[in-house]
Amino acid sequence: MKQVVQNFRTGELKVDELPPPALRPGGVLVRTACSLISPGTERMIVETAQSSLIGKAISRPDLARQVLDTFKREGLASTYQKVKSRLSQMKALGYSASGEVIGVGAGASEFRVGDRVACAGAGYASHAEVIFVPKNLCCWVPDTVPLEAACYTTVGSIALQGIRQAEPRLGEAVVVIGLGLVGQLTVQLLKAAGCQVLGVDIDPAACELAVRSGADLVAHDLASARNACKRLTEGNGADCVIITAAAKSSEPVELAAELARDRARVVVVGLVGMDIPRQSFYEKELELRLSRSYGPGRYDPEYEEKGIDYPIGYVRWTERRNMKEFLRLVGEGKVDTDLLTTQRVDVSRATEAYELILKGRERCCGVVLKYPSAVGQGPPRVAQVSTEAVAGGHLGVSFIGAGSFARGVLLPLVKASAKIQLIGVAAATGLSAKNAAEQFGFSLTTSDYEDILGDEKSEVVFIVTRHDSHAQLASEALRRGKHVFVEKPLATTEDGLRDVAAAAREADGLLMVGYNRRFAPIARQIKERIRDRSGPMTIVYRVNAGELPADHWTHDATEGAGRVIGEVCHFVDLIQFLTDALPQRVCAEAVSRAQAARSVDDSTVVSMSMTDGSIASIVYSASGDTSVAKERLEVFCDRSVATIDDFKSGLFVREGKKTKLGGGPQDKGHASEIAAFLDAARRRGEAPIALESLLATTMTTLAIVESIRTAAAVSIDVSAMFG
Repeated sequence: MKQVVQNFRTGELKVDELPPPALRPGGVLVRTACSLISPGTERMIVETAQSSLIGKAISRPDLARQVLDTFKREGLASTYQKVKSRLSQMKALGYSASGEVIGVGAGASEFRVGDRVACAGAGYASHAEVIFVPKNLCCWVPDTVPLEAACYTTVGSIALQGIRQAEPRLGEAVVVIGLGLVGQLTVQLLKAAGCQVLGVDIDPAACELAVRSGADLVAHDLASARNACKRLTEGNGADCVIITAAAKSSEPVELAAELARDRARVVVVGLVGMDIPRQSFYEKELELRLSRSYGPGRYDPEYEEKGIDYPIGYVRWTERRNMKEFLRLVGEGKVDTDLLTTQRVDVSRATEAYELILKGRERCCGVVLKYPSAVGQGPPRVAQVSTEAVAGGHLGVSFIGAGSFARGVLLPLVKASAKIQLIGVAAATGLSAKNAAEQFGFSLTTSDYEDILGDEKSEVVFIVTRHDSHAQLASEALRRGKHVFVEKPLATTEDGLRDVAAAAREADGLLMVGYNRRFAPIARQIKERIRDRSGPMTIVYRVNAGELPADHWTHDATEGAGRVIGEVCHFVDLIQFLTDALPQRVCAEAVSRAQAARSVDDSTVVSMSMTDGSIASIVYSASGDTSVAKERLEVFCDRSVATIDDFKSGLFVREGKKTKLGGGPQDKGHASEIAAFLDAARRRGEAPIALESLLATTMTTLAIVESIRTAAAVSIDVSAMFG
């Protein structure tokens, strides 16, 4: 299928051929009829991508800080690889579209194949022939509304939410500053609400269009804006001012304060400077409000991704209800989108449309991309590229999942390995798959993982998806005769773990989980030095993990299963490696959710006893200062002490003699882990980590969660998985 994408590093725009997205639960597949280019918003996105690295850093200081933090923690080589991977990605453009439903996922049964729908959301309602959209970002289009008009729905909802924040009443005077696409729609919606409207913009053509949109008066300079506001309000000032302009300066906010009456409401919708003129706002006791995109529900993954609606008695106007209301007004003729459409362009010529916007050769307001008609056709076939024959002596390697960890860590190591050939990559979106294919040289791209499992050339499969799918995908891949590498965790439930255990016992292929720390050089040096120990070990493992946002997918009970299962598994595995023993009993306690100050605090303390008599303590903190090193390990046995400091340096002390370990760049063992797995797969030798140990790690993390829940110690019996 065709999709409009942009390279974030070079700024290059193109219409690419990509696999269509996968149909997922909670949403629908839509064959796009029309999508809308919003000149203001998308011009800003495109120009940012076309700027220099310094320009990008200035525009996104938050990301620049992340790069510096990664450099301090992981060193230059690792940081460079991650930044390169991120900058090399092609990005999807677009966030407002309309079309026909061609596939319905589980949990979205209110829709039917053939429904005409309007779609919203960056990353979902892209400029693409086929899109996947969660159900709360999708609504039916009335029969009276053409699909071309319906593609304005997202932008119309932004305008509508700005008006709702302003709370204008029938007959009130409202000033709209900025008469681009959102501003024009704001004017039309205000007139539908019975308001008097003054439109202000420095572009006379935009003012002229606002008159056609229904504005009572317009002004294109400061003096005429003052005079027009006096005429419209009999000298009292505007009841509301809505700022829909895009400007780096704070002049629109300053103008709003001047034109507003006492105790008026000022609403900022557009991206403008926010240096508030305190004296003006103070003297008039103005109320400043911000409008967040389409309405309540925006940026809430529970609402947007999981489809959990807000009760109408508590939240009258959600983003989806705003979308429906905008379409109703269009259907009744109270909003005229035809008036705003300045260009209609076939999607194959989308780059020409962006050129018009960027270079200003023509005046652009609403730019509609049109897509080929495919009435009656079902979901498109998954796009693929034929694979070449695997070179003699080479392993055919494929990936299911192409997220940041796969691209930034695993794939560079796999690609650099000897005698491997990258075959195929599957991802939920065709763009992710194509990005990975172009960056690393895969010859097959797909959004259906079955294409990977069914490909006989794919001898080795890396599973790098979100946590809840690991067990199912690993089991299926093993039963198809593949060697399987699963990025941790192996499973998030006991049932899933049992299925993987059964598949691993039945299959000829290897099973490996991404527990890299046991492959770190410092960890191996310590194990060698205590190889002949005569007694049990005492291990203290402190992890300064840092907090994750409350809405991060890792916290989701199903998708991520929490940080104990998702990350503490690493530390359980390393303790097993050092002791050459299995966990047999755990007792754990976590910080109370009720006492967490402002977000999810995953801090947990785990006490663990091993089958060889060793004991270990894992202190996992999510509330510390992240400038302090993340991990410190201390091992005590036979009158010796060994330490690891963030896998950069370490120390071994015996009889007062100190031996320094490490001292170079941080090495958590990823490269050695990949090399060991691929070597074992090539030779069909033993797995680098025994199946019993892999199962024990997941059983232990499940037991930790159970211990936290019950406030009791929990025993671990790995043999139960072999019953």
